[in-house]
Amino acid sequence: MDLTTALTGLDDHPWVTVSHAYGSAEDLPDLLRALAEGDEEAAGEALSELYGSILHQGTVYSAGVDAVPYLARIAAAGRRTADVLCLLGGLAESEDEWQVPEGAVRTAVAAQLPLLLPLLGDPDATVRLAAAWAVGHTRDGAAAPGALRERRAAEEDPDVAAELLVALGRVDPGTAAEEARTLLGEETPVPLRLAAVLVCLRTEERWEPVHHAAVLGLLPARELTVDRYSIHHEELLHTAVDTLLERDTEADREVALDLLEAALRDPRPEVRAEALWAADHACQVSRCAPARLIPSVAPLAAQDTAASLLAKLGPLAAEAAPVLLDLAGRPDDTAADQALAALVRIDPRQAAPLLARALERRPRARDAAGDSRALAFPFDRELLAAVRARLAVDGLGTDETADLVHLLRRWGPRAVAGLPELCAVLPRFPYAASAVAAVVAGGPPEVRRRAAEALRAAAGPLQVARAHHDVTGEPDLLLAATTERLADPRERAEAARAAADLGPAAAGLLPALLAAVSVDPKATAPQLDADIATARAVWQIDGDAEEAVRILASVLDRTAGSRQWCHWPVTAALRAAASLGGAGQDLIPRLEALLGDPGNAAGAARALLDIADPDTVDLGRLARAALHAVETGADVTGGCEALHALGAAARDTDLARYVGDLVERDGRIVTSGLAYEIIREDERLRALLAELR
Repeated sequence: MDLTTALTGLDDHPWVTVSHAYGSAEDLPDLLRALAEGDEEAAGEALSELYGSILHQGTVYSAGVDAVPYLARIAAAGRRTADVLCLLGGLAESEDEWQVPEGAVRTAVAAQLPLLLPLLGDPDATVRLAAAWAVGHTRDGAAAPGALRERRAAEEDPDVAAELLVALGRVDPGTAAEEARTLLGEETPVPLRLAAVLVCLRTEERWEPVHHAAVLGLLPARELTVDRYSIHHEELLHTAVDTLLERDTEADREVALDLLEAALRDPRPEVRAEALWAADHACQVSRCAPARLIPSVAPLAAQDTAASLLAKLGPLAAEAAPVLLDLAGRPDDTAADQALAALVRIDPRQAAPLLARALERRPRARDAAGDSRALAFPFDRELLAAVRARLAVDGLGTDETADLVHLLRRWGPRAVAGLPELCAVLPRFPYAASAVAAVVAGGPPEVRRRAAEALRAAAGPLQVARAHHDVTGEPDLLLAATTERLADPRERAEAARAAADLGPAAAGLLPALLAAVSVDPKATAPQLDADIATARAVWQIDGDAEEAVRILASVLDRTAGSRQWCHWPVTAALRAAASLGGAGQDLIPRLEALLGDPGNAAGAARALLDIADPDTVDLGRLARAALHAVETGADVTGGCEALHALGAAARDTDLARYVGDLVERDGRIVTSGLAYEIIREDERLRALLAELR
């Protein structure tokens, strides 16, 4: 095929009727022409822009369907053939489809197999490899299997042969699995053996000792590549463990963890390094993995990956505490700091004395102890003295100051001896104000007076004024700071929250608060956040439920068409609605409508529980909505907390089985979030649901 034929009809095609990641596809003719006819630089730029528009970060669009025939003809004409085949394969591989019928783009690629299949025999091995990858992703079970088998029989290049086997596994799993079983021995070239293992995994072959030996024999496998163009490419050990755990059977879990244990105990450091990454993933997805793997991970705690994994496990890794204690007590080095940081999250009482003696030299451990999102770090007098000494150092960095201030704040009145140091850093670090208020809470009048004087001297920042109000109950500083910030749209939300703290004392601010409420139907998230804070303030200041309901109803109405992008504002609005109690009855129709939206159903259920008449609300319906939020993964934490709040309704016989499964199953229900919180949050929610049984 020549390039003239490849571009036939390009300019007459109705590109304006389809779209890609950046809108109308009217620019595609120029890009396709540049790819086909431009010089190397122009063609490269066009290819990059095509990836960005029709395969944007792995997502496909309606324009992809229309572009595929031209791309296939360009590849067949010999223009950047391997590159274009990779793009076609990526389009066929994607399951992330935006405003296009399911599978439509893949079907469009499969329709071009008459042009793609001959490329399996191209003289260039790079082209043959890319063609195999693209053909496999069409999932075509008619023409593709025979062509792949024929080429596989003739192929001499082991890399291409491996890609052909993987491709055959996608279009003819049975035949591919039969061949793969014969290729697991050490005599098979490494790329083909790797492909055979992957085919056995994907076709759900029963895992036997021969598979176990084949994986271990291929390690370390970090440099090995099959299925190399996939956006989902993973290392061999990670893929094997993940696939076996996903099968969710006792037998497959056992062989997955056996495989990991063997790799973790391998004498080769490179293999152990790969095993630690795979073990980290296993513990993130499987509840039974930590108990099995900790004995093998603990001896490797001097490695950063191992120490990090133990830290993520927190108290579940208590068995590793002696090893970490030994490492943490060694001379100053990175491994000692890593070990102490892990110990802070696993057994903070044992970590505290060590941290006190080396606070300056243990930045990771200090950061873990001061992490405002972590569990409270136990009070320790020796550590308090060390924190005070560090805060007194001139030129202390912002991060270290923040860690130390957070630690004192969380200790509260027990850390009142640190008040002088907090007051000293206050002018430079206003966020220390909340710690000042925390350490003097409930303290003697003289101590509170000193804190108030320091806060008044540092007046200006809103957090300082709020802390002054917390300490003294005097509204003047907070009123002045709030009034000033209400005029700045960027600070309106914080100002409204401060007004809510003031309560009736902020009555004079009500006109300004209400005047600033947004009416823009396309309000941004910060504007919506400020409106929600205003609704809370109105309610707290004068108990005006009607005005608060009006504002919250407006927020819910304006986010109705884009709730997947406005999850946090909707969540905040639902919490604000719940705070109204029975005074929020007029919001009930909107809240009930949200029960069908998994991302917001749990928040709506909690709000309805607080607002609706207990004699008329359908608790079973609320429980089912909350459970759906958990099962879909749309709002796992909110759903579990809502089920716990619903109590007896969640024990309904129709729901108890599902709740019991969430408690008993091996797969974690929390699968995303901050690294050091996923496992801890999963365990917390599991315990919460267990109380319902």
